[in-house]
Amino acid sequence: MIDYKTEEEILLMKEGGKRLRKVVSRLAPEIRVGQTTQDLDKKAEELIRKIGGKPSFKKVKGYLWSTCLSINEQVVHTPPSHRQLKDGDVLTIDIGMFYRGFHTDFSTTLIVGGDANEEKRVFLETGKKTLDLAIKEAKLGNKISDISSAIEKKITGAGYFIMKELTGHGVGRELHEDPFVPGYVDRRDQKSITIKPGLVIAIEVIYAAGSEDIKPEPKDDWSIISADRSLTACFEHTVAISKKGTLILT
Repeated sequence: MIDYKTEEEILLMKEGGKRLRKVVSRLAPEIRVGQTTQDLDKKAEELIRKIGGKPSFKKVKGYLWSTCLSINEQVVHTPPSHRQLKDGDVLTIDIGMFYRGFHTDFSTTLIVGGDANEEKRVFLETGKKTLDLAIKEAKLGNKISDISSAIEKKITGAGYFIMKELTGHGVGRELHEDPFVPGYVDRRDQKSITIKPGLVIAIEVIYAAGSEDIKPEPKDDWSIISADRSLTACFEHTVAISKKGTLILT
């Protein structure tokens, strides 16, 4: 069941999302060659609590960290560790904050250090542009499948692969709520939800350079990697649709 938010609740989530983006902007200078993802996570939690929030991810049963920090072939859910960042690593920062009863969720992917590899740059620019296109489809009267179609068309058109088992989702009092927001359109499903006022969703563009297939990372209880170990990325915003229009909360 979808938990549609009131205008007042959306404004509250907007403030939470604004604060989460401040956390991300203050975390960015810490991302450098030689830094460990564990140290980045500690800094992220410090910033979240300092700004008046709580780490959303620590509310997920069994997950002990404030962020998911995935590198290269790691797709999602990768716990921070003693692994040091290297020049040219592709790092995904996935972070959520619980503020005054509501979660917001955000993710971005970047290149560590001064590596100006053109192939990586184009790969990431495609994901950023895709998220922008998907958000434009998140409007009253459209369907969730319109968002999914925009993601699928741009990513596959660029020669990359949607990781179909991983999706966006509703967000609010819980970090993961209904509905699912896939990155592709299942032609067998003709019952896509119509977007109504009060819908708040985390739109996620999750893709890889070589294959749509995923698998658990060996010796890790959480991390998921691309099956062929090709490069991956994730771009995500929390978005609310109200009677006044579409708001990017993060």
